[in-house]
Amino acid sequence: MTLPSSSYDVLFQPLRIGPKIAPNRFYQVPHCNGMGRQYPSSMARMRGIKAEGGWGVVCTEICDIHWTSDMTREVRLWDDRDIPYLARMVDAVHEHGALAGIELAHMGYSGRNLYSREPALSPSGQVGPTLYPGYARAMDKQDIRDLRRWHRKAALRAKEAGYDCIVVYASHSLSLAMHFLCARHNQRADEYGGSMENRARLLRELIEDTKEAVGDTCGVVVRLAVEELLGPNGITAAEEGKDILSFLAELPDLWDINCSSWENDSITARFADEGFQEPYFSFVKSVTSKPVVGVGRYTSPDRMASLVRKGVLDMIGAARPSIADPFLPEKVRQGRIDEIRECIGCNICVAYSNSGVPMRCTQNPTAGEEWRRGWHPEYIRPKESNERILVVGGGPAGLEAAMWLGKRGYEVLLAEASGVLGGRVARESRLPGLASWGRVRDYRSYQISQMANVQVYLESRLVADDVLEMDVSRVAIATGGLWRRDGIGRGRFSPLPGHERAQVFTPDDIMAGAELSGPVAIYDTDHYYMGGVIAEALRARGLEVTLITPAATVSAFTELNLEHDRIQKRLYGAGVNLMPHHTLELIGPDHVSLRHVHAGTALPLEAASVVLVTTPVPNDHLWRALRLRQDEWEGAGIRDISRIGDCWNPNTIAQAVWGGHRYARTLGAPETENDEVPFRREILELSNDF
Repeated sequence: MTLPSSSYDVLFQPLRIGPKIAPNRFYQVPHCNGMGRQYPSSMARMRGIKAEGGWGVVCTEICDIHWTSDMTREVRLWDDRDIPYLARMVDAVHEHGALAGIELAHMGYSGRNLYSREPALSPSGQVGPTLYPGYARAMDKQDIRDLRRWHRKAALRAKEAGYDCIVVYASHSLSLAMHFLCARHNQRADEYGGSMENRARLLRELIEDTKEAVGDTCGVVVRLAVEELLGPNGITAAEEGKDILSFLAELPDLWDINCSSWENDSITARFADEGFQEPYFSFVKSVTSKPVVGVGRYTSPDRMASLVRKGVLDMIGAARPSIADPFLPEKVRQGRIDEIRECIGCNICVAYSNSGVPMRCTQNPTAGEEWRRGWHPEYIRPKESNERILVVGGGPAGLEAAMWLGKRGYEVLLAEASGVLGGRVARESRLPGLASWGRVRDYRSYQISQMANVQVYLESRLVADDVLEMDVSRVAIATGGLWRRDGIGRGRFSPLPGHERAQVFTPDDIMAGAELSGPVAIYDTDHYYMGGVIAEALRARGLEVTLITPAATVSAFTELNLEHDRIQKRLYGAGVNLMPHHTLELIGPDHVSLRHVHAGTALPLEAASVVLVTTPVPNDHLWRALRLRQDEWEGAGIRDISRIGDCWNPNTIAQAVWGGHRYARTLGAPETENDEVPFRREILELSNDF
């Protein structure tokens, strides 16, 4: 239902941040994106789109202030040569009347320094938190003086680049300032260690230095973690977090409060609901008169407005919701609540940013493509012809294609074989913890329902004869994929002996409600979420479950999207028997034969049922049947037939949505040469001193 914008007027009141005025209460907190200094035009355009969409403050990701803090993929302010590309982002944000913020940071022992090879720094000397070898040397007094100087210079460079807000970073267990705050990292015996006041001394000095350097023209923001979810071993909001904030209460112009580490700040929807951080920042307004921003994967405008009205927050912070819908604030302002693309909390954005490539989003296929392909999250060129288009399959790719073809003005027929829309999303959202993934279906099906030029036909399983008689010009086959039941997948290239037995199942069978007998052996070479959620679902039925994988851990890919540790804890807590480092060699009538990946030893395991989570394959039977009859296309008036989504290349839901979007976006575009790169590339200039 669309509500009048007056319901949310409180979210559109200006707010002073030091010498600057934010136009509203929407604050895009700093977030990584996989673009940074490597793809600065992509980064600038992405941030500019946020400002266009109504975010009142738009921040960078982490910005390294010195070569002893080298994060490699993020932005930098090491010297004046970094100013121009960062100024490009400022211009993009200012074009739409928003404030630009920059998060200055020295990463301390978290800085891997893979490029600079400089020794990392730490309060007391310790090994780094990653798998890379190396020791972070203890800082002496001169190092601290150097750090303060580096930070001040970076703040002045940020001011020169045009930034409105300078963020002093003490969060996520990543920054040197937070390492000094944490007693477990800081065992110093001087005035920078020991008591809370001493451990907070460096942060206080960095705030004061920044205020003195740029506070007359820039707002100074402190991003602080007040809770680490480590109990007595870490900072807690009820005790030291509150004490630290009270000690520094009036120094900055704005407090940006969150939980640490990053895995806690950006918990996936599988493990935390919207607003999960509220218990940890609810006290902040009671100890400071300065405005406060907080996060919690907020997508509900009612909840946002309530937090501001109640005085819990002054600004609503967001990273992931601003990626899923860069125009969220503008839609709230206009009362177009039903048009918000709500974040599903899958963290696919984080996973690919951590992989060093431009981020992507399940809900927003234009994320990362704003500059590279020129895709806008809200606008698309109108149709070039009056063609009728048939989309076969109402899963994520088919829904996305039909929706955007409809927005372009084409007449679209969407045929879905089942009685419901959603495809794999409809099935997977019923698995443990994945309910929010249904938003992928809900957003698109609602938008389509508002379009008179898009007709949906449920329970319409088409064969080749049907398609050739449909009187359409173009056909997009989006019939999805099916999980293999022969065991072929990563590391196995021939069928698994015994796969044809009746007690062998796939994730498709489980999601369809198949009845299994225990004990159950799940063999997972997919390494993403499916093996784990299937194990949870079967344990919830009371079955004994063993999850087997050749990888070192279950759901190994999820190291990248920050939910790996929680998955292990969830499965152990549920009583699932985990067997990493094992391959499945044979399926017998009442057992399976395993082999240890490294030792080579064989092991029998009792199993009345076996679930193979190896790899999906395209469900492209219709496309193949039509290809065999290609000589009939012209007579049927069909110009082309394409595969999209999992029907073409089974992958993530995000990739399926992207494939559907690309089909709709590029339909009718001029043909390019086969060898021509279909997107813009950012090629950095060569140095003149080679």
